[in-house]
Amino acid sequence: MSPRIPRMSSNEVVRLLEARGFAWDRQKGSHAVYLHPDGRRTTVPMRGHRTLGIGLLRQILRDAEIDADEIGR
Repeated sequence: MSPRIPRMSSNEVVRLLEARGFAWDRQKGSHAVYLHPDGRRTTVPMRGHRTLGIGLLRQILRDAEIDADEIGR
């Protein structure tokens, strides 16, 4: 059984990434790219407080190599 992923906004995802060592690299339009010192990279669509779709959130977590069960509400 896969862990349930909480609904998150772009702002919450950015805080999660930054807490795990990611830093803003660049932005084109509404898409911000975050890099980790070890080479991981992920793109976050900046939609403010609007909730991201579950598939998009899964892809961001997969790119960042963050397990869904690590995310607390």
